[in-house]
Amino acid sequence: MSVIDWDDAYDNLGHVPNGLSYPPLWTERASAYRLTARAVLDLSYGKNDREVFDLFLPEGASKGLAVFVHGGFWVKFDKSVFSHVAAGAVARGWTVAVPSYPLAPNVRISEITQAVARAVLAAAERVDGPIALAGHSAGGHLVSRLVCEDNPLSEPVLARISRCMSISGLHTLAPLMNLTLNESFRMDASEADAESATLHRPVAGVHVEDWIGDDERTEFITNSEALEEAWPGQARQTRVGTI
Repeated sequence: MSVIDWDDAYDNLGHVPNGLSYPPLWTERASAYRLTARAVLDLSYGKNDREVFDLFLPEGASKGLAVFVHGGFWVKFDKSVFSHVAAGAVARGWTVAVPSYPLAPNVRISEITQAVARAVLAAAERVDGPIALAGHSAGGHLVSRLVCEDNPLSEPVLARISRCMSISGLHTLAPLMNLTLNESFRMDASEADAESATLHRPVAGVHVEDWIGDDERTEFITNSEALEEAWPGQARQTRVGTI
């Protein structure tokens, strides 16, 4: 019987050439974007110091709200590393919210889901129109979780969500209990099932896309395929050569 190195199986960044150089590059680009963007920074959505979001504004009337949720395996990064991802949607007339959220081990993954829901609700109070959600890695999990039938959003806000994009998202969490990082997650089987989008029914009427790179670690590709299988007709997988 083969033994899986689970930490390696989920180490996407570690298998990218010069992967450790990417987070500083993201931070640099995010900082540069904030210098020129029309933005309202550090808006509070909760009691935790990390429960804040930045709002990036388009020229003219807003077409709606886009929310980008960062990744980092629920244990690292914050909104300041990813400001620049707002640029494309802002240029097309959308207002973009980029939240930070509390991290493990200070909170559990289920509590992070609740926090991101509060961020979406707070941003939705400030911006009218349709809502589109997007997130990368752990953020892909979080936005997918918010369009499950069992979600913490209010009905009026949920009704405004038209699209959800998970980029390299994690949608089946039970295998993560094998990671060294589970010392931070403190996740048990019950929480893993409750937080796995693939074990929930999706909210009707939301178009879900799951983007995955062909060269990503197999476990990420498997998560992408699982969401498409679990949500037939609603979740569409998009494979690209690289992300």
